[in-house]
Amino acid sequence: MAHFSGYIAADELYDGPFCVLSIVDNRAFKRLVYEVLAHDPSHEDIRRFFQRFQDALAERKLQVLGITTDASPLYPEPIREVFGPVPHQLCQFHLIAELTKVVLHAVARTRRTLKARLPKLVRGRPRTAAQKANARRKQRLQKQITDLFEHRHLFVKHHPTQAEQRTLASLCRGQPRLRAVRAIMDEVYRLFDRRCRTATALEKLARLRRRVRAFKTLGKTLHKLFSPNLEKALIFLDEALLPSTSNAVERGNRRHRKMQKTVYRVRRQEQIQGRIALDMQRDAQGQGREQTIGILHYARTLA
Repeated sequence: MAHFSGYIAADELYDGPFCVLSIVDNRAFKRLVYEVLAHDPSHEDIRRFFQRFQDALAERKLQVLGITTDASPLYPEPIREVFGPVPHQLCQFHLIAELTKVVLHAVARTRRTLKARLPKLVRGRPRTAAQKANARRKQRLQKQITDLFEHRHLFVKHHPTQAEQRTLASLCRGQPRLRAVRAIMDEVYRLFDRRCRTATALEKLARLRRRVRAFKTLGKTLHKLFSPNLEKALIFLDEALLPSTSNAVERGNRRHRKMQKTVYRVRRQEQIQGRIALDMQRDAQGQGREQTIGILHYARTLA
């Protein structure tokens, strides 16, 4: 903790019957403390884990300035009990991921609606004018359904290109519901713009919620927009140094999962603890290792 920034990220990682609790410096991207449980964590486990970390900080006369977690209900109460009124930021990435799932679900619902409108054709080649019209209509609707599936990611992409915007316009032709969904997704991305303050973002959110309520068919589909977690995800706008995501701890979790896929013997509690300790030692030696590699590369260029 020699270079502790004061901003941490906390998360839990489930590995079979075990659960790994981790606290990572959210600006230095270094794991600070961990604990391996043989059961699913409870509020008491989280509180005890946080208290152990708080005691270690108190011995070094350090304090937590901000904490970032996901939207799990495990954290708010223990954070208030142990750390007091510190800014608690919910991970922006997790909340946007939930909203993108909702938007993609709305696009899938439109595809199902179009599929239900497909006309039934008689067997054989169409002969009458009505049968030919139905065949053309089915072909047109089927192409629209296929295009919606192939380009569904455009409805949640943050910065679509001009070509992608033209594709979106063609996909939304005759579908006001899809146009509204894409416009609402643009407004969601604007909420997390660092150039505005939390109060301004909350005003934008209130207007967005009123807009969603005006669409009767979208109110239930986009119910995630009315979650109180959105307000907690906008705290970072008033805190210049507070990271908006918990990517620091998620990166360590991804590295642990990759290790578990490679080393299949690491499945007991003692072995998991040892592997995480080895990973922390690797992080501690990272700066010296990078300097050594840089010197070797420089010496190779001179040779």
